[in-house]
Amino acid sequence: MEIGISTACFYPRVVLEDSIKLMKSLGFNKGEVFFNCPSEFSDEFVKVIKERCNESDFKINSVHAFSSAFEPYIFDTYKRRRDDMIKYFKQVCRAGKELGAKTYTFHGMRKMDSEFVDINHVIDVYNELVYISEEAGITLAQENVSWCMSGDLNFLKEIKERCKYPIHFTLDLKQAYRADKEPDDYIDIMKENIVNLHINDRTKESSCLVPGKGDIDYSKLFNKLRGLNYKGMGIIEVYSSNYLHYEELRESRRYLSKF
Repeated sequence: MEIGISTACFYPRVVLEDSIKLMKSLGFNKGEVFFNCPSEFSDEFVKVIKERCNESDFKINSVHAFSSAFEPYIFDTYKRRRDDMIKYFKQVCRAGKELGAKTYTFHGMRKMDSEFVDINHVIDVYNELVYISEEAGITLAQENVSWCMSGDLNFLKEIKERCKYPIHFTLDLKQAYRADKEPDDYIDIMKENIVNLHINDRTKESSCLVPGKGDIDYSKLFNKLRGLNYKGMGIIEVYSSNYLHYEELRESRRYLSKF
Protein backbone atom coordinates (compact mmCIF):
# COMPACT_ATOMS: atom_id res chain seq x y z
CA MET A 1 0.00 0.00 0.00
CA GLU A 2 1.30 3.44 -0.90
CA ILE A 3 1.72 5.60 2.20
CA GLY A 4 0.95 9.31 2.16
CA ILE A 5 0.43 12.01 4.75
CA SER A 6 -2.07 14.76 5.57
CA THR A 7 -1.21 18.43 5.93
CA ALA A 8 -3.31 18.21 9.10
CA CYS A 9 -0.27 16.64 10.78
CA PHE A 10 1.38 20.07 10.80
CA TYR A 11 -1.56 22.21 11.93
CA PRO A 12 -1.28 24.86 13.31
CA ARG A 13 2.52 25.11 13.22
CA VAL A 14 2.94 25.20 9.44
CA VAL A 15 0.73 27.08 7.00
CA LEU A 16 -0.87 24.91 4.33
CA GLU A 17 1.19 26.04 1.34
CA ASP A 18 4.50 25.49 3.18
CA SER A 19 3.51 21.98 4.26
CA ILE A 20 3.80 20.70 0.67
CA LYS A 21 7.58 21.12 0.49
CA LEU A 22 7.89 19.78 4.04
CA MET A 23 5.98 16.59 3.24
CA LYS A 24 8.14 16.02 0.17
CA SER A 25 11.33 16.54 2.21
CA LEU A 26 10.17 13.79 4.57
CA GLY A 27 9.96 11.29 1.72
CA PHE A 28 6.26 11.51 0.90
CA ASN A 29 5.18 11.85 -2.72
CA LYS A 30 1.44 12.09 -2.25
CA GLY A 31 -1.03 13.06 0.45
CA GLU A 32 -4.15 14.80 1.65
CA VAL A 33 -4.70 18.56 1.81
CA PHE A 34 -6.65 19.86 4.79
CA PHE A 35 -8.23 23.26 4.14
CA ASN A 36 -8.20 25.20 7.43
CA CYS A 37 -10.40 28.13 6.38
CA PRO A 38 -12.53 29.25 3.39
CA SER A 39 -9.73 31.31 1.85
CA GLU A 40 -7.64 28.14 1.49
CA PHE A 41 -10.13 26.58 -0.91
CA SER A 42 -10.64 29.78 -2.91
CA ASP A 43 -9.69 29.68 -6.58
CA GLU A 44 -6.79 32.08 -6.00
CA PHE A 45 -5.27 30.10 -3.14
CA VAL A 46 -5.72 26.76 -4.91
CA LYS A 47 -3.44 28.12 -7.64
CA VAL A 48 -0.78 28.72 -4.98
CA ILE A 49 -1.11 25.17 -3.63
CA LYS A 50 -0.96 23.77 -7.15
CA GLU A 51 2.23 25.72 -7.87
CA ARG A 52 3.83 24.42 -4.68
CA CYS A 53 2.85 20.86 -5.63
CA ASN A 54 4.37 21.27 -9.08
CA GLU A 55 7.58 22.70 -7.60
CA SER A 56 7.95 19.74 -5.23
CA ASP A 57 6.55 17.09 -7.59
CA PHE A 58 3.95 16.26 -4.96
CA LYS A 59 0.53 14.77 -5.80
CA ILE A 60 -2.76 15.32 -3.98
CA ASN A 61 -4.74 12.16 -3.26
CA SER A 62 -7.62 13.70 -1.32
CA VAL A 63 -8.91 16.88 0.27
CA HIS A 64 -10.49 17.58 3.64
CA ALA A 65 -11.96 20.78 5.06
CA PHE A 66 -12.54 22.36 8.46
CA SER A 67 -15.85 20.60 8.29
CA SER A 68 -17.43 21.52 11.62
CA ALA A 69 -17.82 25.11 10.39
CA PHE A 70 -20.17 24.25 7.54
CA GLU A 71 -20.77 20.56 6.81
CA PRO A 72 -23.31 19.98 9.63
CA TYR A 73 -25.42 22.86 8.32
CA ILE A 74 -25.65 21.27 4.88
CA PHE A 75 -28.25 19.02 6.51
CA ASP A 76 -30.19 21.89 8.08
CA THR A 77 -33.92 21.92 7.41
CA TYR A 78 -33.78 25.70 6.91
CA LYS A 79 -33.27 25.81 3.14
CA ARG A 80 -31.53 29.16 2.91
CA ARG A 81 -28.86 28.10 5.43
CA ARG A 82 -28.48 24.77 3.68
CA ASP A 83 -28.07 26.42 0.28
CA ASP A 84 -25.37 28.76 1.60
CA MET A 85 -23.40 25.87 3.08
CA ILE A 86 -23.67 23.86 -0.13
CA LYS A 87 -21.82 26.73 -1.82
CA TYR A 88 -18.85 25.93 0.42
CA PHE A 89 -19.23 22.24 -0.40
CA LYS A 90 -19.11 23.01 -4.11
CA GLN A 91 -16.00 25.15 -3.62
CA VAL A 92 -14.21 22.30 -1.85
CA CYS A 93 -15.20 19.90 -4.63
CA ARG A 94 -13.91 22.31 -7.26
CA ALA A 95 -10.69 22.91 -5.34
CA GLY A 96 -10.10 19.20 -4.93
CA LYS A 97 -10.65 18.51 -8.60
CA GLU A 98 -8.28 21.33 -9.59
CA LEU A 99 -5.59 19.84 -7.33
CA GLY A 100 -6.04 16.39 -8.84
CA ALA A 101 -7.62 14.81 -5.76
CA LYS A 102 -9.69 11.68 -6.17
CA THR A 103 -11.74 12.02 -2.99
CA TYR A 104 -13.24 14.56 -0.59
CA THR A 105 -13.08 13.36 3.03
CA PHE A 106 -16.44 14.36 4.51
CA HIS A 107 -17.58 14.55 8.15
CA GLY A 108 -21.20 15.61 7.70
CA MET A 109 -23.70 15.82 10.54
CA ARG A 110 -22.84 16.26 14.19
CA LYS A 111 -23.94 13.47 16.52
CA MET A 112 -27.49 13.79 17.83
CA ASP A 113 -30.22 11.54 19.17
CA SER A 114 -31.66 9.57 16.26
CA GLU A 115 -35.21 10.52 17.27
CA PHE A 116 -34.41 14.09 16.22
CA VAL A 117 -33.01 13.06 12.83
CA ASP A 118 -35.28 13.21 9.79
CA ILE A 119 -33.57 10.35 8.00
CA ASN A 120 -35.54 10.88 4.79
CA HIS A 121 -34.26 14.45 4.63
CA VAL A 122 -30.73 13.24 5.35
CA ILE A 123 -30.91 10.71 2.52
CA ASP A 124 -32.15 13.40 0.12
CA VAL A 125 -29.22 15.64 1.06
CA TYR A 126 -26.69 12.84 0.57
CA ASN A 127 -28.15 12.12 -2.84
CA GLU A 128 -27.68 15.77 -3.75
CA LEU A 129 -24.12 15.90 -2.40
CA VAL A 130 -23.00 12.76 -4.19
CA TYR A 131 -24.50 14.07 -7.42
CA ILE A 132 -22.72 17.42 -6.99
CA SER A 133 -19.36 15.84 -6.20
CA GLU A 134 -19.50 13.35 -9.06
CA GLU A 135 -20.46 16.15 -11.46
CA ALA A 136 -17.39 18.03 -10.23
CA GLY A 137 -15.22 14.98 -10.85
CA ILE A 138 -14.42 14.02 -7.26
CA THR A 139 -15.77 11.26 -4.99
CA LEU A 140 -17.42 12.11 -1.68
CA ALA A 141 -15.90 9.82 0.96
CA GLN A 142 -17.90 9.77 4.19
CA GLU A 143 -15.50 9.41 7.12
CA ASN A 144 -16.38 7.63 10.35
CA VAL A 145 -16.08 10.33 13.03
CA SER A 146 -16.80 9.65 16.69
CA TRP A 147 -18.48 13.02 17.37
CA CYS A 148 -20.57 12.92 14.20
CA MET A 149 -23.53 10.82 13.10
CA SER A 150 -21.04 8.88 10.99
CA GLY A 151 -19.61 7.33 14.15
CA ASP A 152 -22.87 5.38 14.44
CA LEU A 153 -22.67 2.05 12.61
CA ASN A 154 -26.42 1.94 12.01
CA PHE A 155 -26.36 5.41 10.48
CA LEU A 156 -23.61 4.41 8.04
CA LYS A 157 -25.46 1.24 7.15
CA GLU A 158 -28.67 3.15 6.49
CA ILE A 159 -27.19 5.80 4.22
CA LYS A 160 -25.27 3.13 2.32
CA GLU A 161 -28.40 1.05 1.77
CA ARG A 162 -30.90 3.84 1.09
CA CYS A 163 -29.06 6.41 -1.01
CA LYS A 164 -29.75 6.06 -4.71
CA TYR A 165 -26.12 6.81 -5.54
CA PRO A 166 -23.21 4.75 -4.16
CA ILE A 167 -21.84 6.08 -0.86
CA HIS A 168 -18.06 5.79 -0.52
CA PHE A 169 -16.01 6.00 2.65
CA THR A 170 -12.84 7.16 4.36
CA LEU A 171 -11.92 4.76 7.17
CA ASP A 172 -10.28 6.56 10.11
CA LEU A 173 -8.64 4.34 12.71
CA LYS A 174 -8.45 6.76 15.64
CA GLN A 175 -12.07 7.79 15.16
CA ALA A 176 -13.13 4.15 15.32
CA TYR A 177 -11.42 3.68 18.67
CA ARG A 178 -12.77 6.98 19.98
CA ALA A 179 -16.26 5.70 19.21
CA ASP A 180 -15.44 2.59 21.30
CA LYS A 181 -15.48 0.46 18.18
CA GLU A 182 -12.93 -1.58 16.29
CA PRO A 183 -11.92 -0.58 12.74
CA ASP A 184 -13.25 -3.98 11.65
CA ASP A 185 -16.74 -2.91 12.75
CA TYR A 186 -16.66 -0.10 10.20
CA ILE A 187 -14.92 -2.15 7.52
CA ASP A 188 -17.71 -4.72 7.71
CA ILE A 189 -20.20 -2.01 6.74
CA MET A 190 -18.09 0.04 4.34
CA LYS A 191 -16.58 -2.99 2.59
CA GLU A 192 -15.59 -2.41 -1.05
CA ASN A 193 -16.78 1.20 -0.86
CA ILE A 194 -13.72 2.27 1.15
CA VAL A 195 -11.74 4.67 -1.06
CA ASN A 196 -9.47 6.38 1.48
CA LEU A 197 -7.73 5.40 4.72
CA HIS A 198 -6.54 7.57 7.63
CA ILE A 199 -3.80 5.85 9.60
CA ASN A 200 -2.58 6.38 13.13
CA ASP A 201 -1.50 4.12 15.96
CA ARG A 202 -2.93 3.70 19.46
CA THR A 203 -2.58 2.11 22.87
CA LYS A 204 -5.07 1.69 25.68
CA GLU A 205 -3.80 4.99 27.06
CA SER A 206 -3.83 7.02 23.83
CA SER A 207 -6.16 6.87 20.83
CA CYS A 208 -3.78 8.73 18.50
CA LEU A 209 -0.08 8.05 18.10
CA VAL A 210 2.37 8.11 15.21
CA PRO A 211 2.18 4.73 13.39
CA GLY A 212 4.73 2.36 14.86
CA LYS A 213 4.41 3.77 18.38
CA GLY A 214 1.38 1.71 19.43
CA ASP A 215 -0.11 -1.74 19.15
CA ILE A 216 -2.24 -1.74 15.97
CA ASP A 217 -1.67 -4.86 13.85
CA TYR A 218 -1.21 -3.21 10.45
CA SER A 219 -0.44 -6.48 8.70
CA LYS A 220 -3.85 -7.85 9.67
CA LEU A 221 -5.60 -4.57 8.82
CA PHE A 222 -3.96 -4.14 5.42
CA ASN A 223 -4.59 -7.77 4.49
CA LYS A 224 -8.29 -7.38 5.32
CA LEU A 225 -8.47 -4.29 3.10
CA ARG A 226 -6.63 -6.07 0.29
CA GLY A 227 -9.21 -8.83 0.59
CA LEU A 228 -11.83 -6.20 -0.23
CA ASN A 229 -9.75 -5.14 -3.25
CA TYR A 230 -8.80 -1.83 -1.66
CA LYS A 231 -6.55 0.02 -4.12
CA GLY A 232 -6.27 3.35 -2.31
CA MET A 233 -3.57 4.92 -0.18
CA GLY A 234 -2.89 4.90 3.51
CA ILE A 235 -2.76 8.51 4.74
CA ILE A 236 -0.92 9.20 8.00
CA GLU A 237 -3.12 11.62 9.94
CA VAL A 238 -2.00 12.50 13.44
CA TYR A 239 -1.89 15.73 15.43
CA SER A 240 1.20 17.93 15.71
CA SER A 241 1.12 17.22 19.45
CA ASN A 242 1.68 13.50 18.77
CA TYR A 243 5.35 13.91 17.83
CA LEU A 244 8.37 15.99 18.77
CA HIS A 245 10.42 15.78 15.56
CA TYR A 246 9.45 15.58 11.89
CA GLU A 247 11.82 12.65 11.50
CA GLU A 248 9.27 10.54 13.40
CA LEU A 249 6.90 10.93 10.44
CA ARG A 250 9.59 9.80 8.00
CA GLU A 251 10.25 6.73 10.14
CA SER A 252 6.52 6.06 10.33
CA ARG A 253 6.30 5.95 6.54
CA ARG A 254 9.17 3.48 6.40
CA TYR A 255 7.54 1.35 9.08
CA LEU A 256 4.16 1.21 7.32
CA SER A 257 5.74 0.49 3.94
CA LYS A 258 6.79 -2.94 5.24
CA PHE A 259 3.23 -4.22 5.35
